[in-house]
Amino acid sequence: MSLLHDKHNRWYCIFVAALVPLLFLIGLTLIYTQTAAAKEMFLTHDNAIVTSLLEEGVSKEVIATALTNTEADTAGNKFLTEIGLSINTDIENLPYVSTVKNTMLISLSVMLFLWTLLLFLGTMLFLYRRERLYRKSENIIKDYIDGNYTVHLPQSNEGTVYQLLASVDQLATMLQAKNDTEQKTKEFLKNTISDISHQLKTPLSALQMYQEIIENEPDNPETVKEFSFKSGTALRRIEQLIQSMLKITRIDAGSIYFEKSNYSIPNILSHAISELTTRANHEKKEIVINGDWDQMLYCDIEWTGEAVGNIVKNALDHTDAGGKITISWERTPAIIRIFITDNGHGIAQEDIHHIFKRFYRSKNTSGSQGIGLGLPLAKAIVEGQGGILSVQSERLQGTTFTLSFLTES
Repeated sequence: MSLLHDKHNRWYCIFVAALVPLLFLIGLTLIYTQTAAAKEMFLTHDNAIVTSLLEEGVSKEVIATALTNTEADTAGNKFLTEIGLSINTDIENLPYVSTVKNTMLISLSVMLFLWTLLLFLGTMLFLYRRERLYRKSENIIKDYIDGNYTVHLPQSNEGTVYQLLASVDQLATMLQAKNDTEQKTKEFLKNTISDISHQLKTPLSALQMYQEIIENEPDNPETVKEFSFKSGTALRRIEQLIQSMLKITRIDAGSIYFEKSNYSIPNILSHAISELTTRANHEKKEIVINGDWDQMLYCDIEWTGEAVGNIVKNALDHTDAGGKITISWERTPAIIRIFITDNGHGIAQEDIHHIFKRFYRSKNTSGSQGIGLGLPLAKAIVEGQGGILSVQSERLQGTTFTLSFLTES
């Protein structure tokens, strides 16, 4: 029975079951006690009769015959009635019977009292423990209502009550997880708005200044042309910032569905750097692709291409004229790795653990391009597809970014 799975119920049933043989023992004790009392009464009564008859001179033979006689007749009943002893005689007028009656009542009352007391104490103990469990659970549930999930409901035992408490505790865990998610979402939104506001402040201030200069010198074509170009650069920077932040936010929110399929790695890389080769040639830098041209990768080509493109952009930003950026790959039974290596400035050790943070700018890259979102976006894209993005670098020794993806199962 599921009722007996509860420890408190089980012990209470055992207690009640133990009281049944106890009651039986009490009954046997009462029977033996009253039998002994009745025996003593008859012996005392017979002793009194014998003593009286001996004093009257009745022979012992006659007395013995009278005491051992078991037959009764009407003459005897008539005589007893004449002296006031009959079935209708009040018990109080029969001293020996009255004594037995009183003794039996006292014994029975005491024994029933003890049995009832034990049953009462056992029941109160059961109810006390159950009430204590309910009170404790009530206080914990009130803590849950107040948002405190540091304690848990008792659920170390079996039974319906503990199953109920386990369900409530599971519900509290779900509420806590939901609350934590909401808090993280609010914090993320707060930080994102703060980051965007901070990053927009500089280009917006520049735009305002450029606008004032153009308004103050409308008849100076060179000034208007110069600051119009600067305004366009600032606007493009704002657009890039907003687009990158929107992409990262969508990936973090899980609203991006990666449409994966098998693509050749050279095709992915060509798609990624198609717009960067012109820049590399203009800056007198070289992008080299080296690997098995038949190798396939299971991924979303658009998003993976953007991740690779952001890393190559970062390499171009930190590589001097004449520099070289090499993209290669290898396959193992479980993993496909894409390596993007440059011979540029490298990353200082104090910066290498921070480069994937949003808007992080090293003090050594103050003159370089970028807004500090390319690498965080690349990491979000790779990890969003179940991959890993890692980096190895030393100052003035170049940098290698590694994109690791599981092979298609």
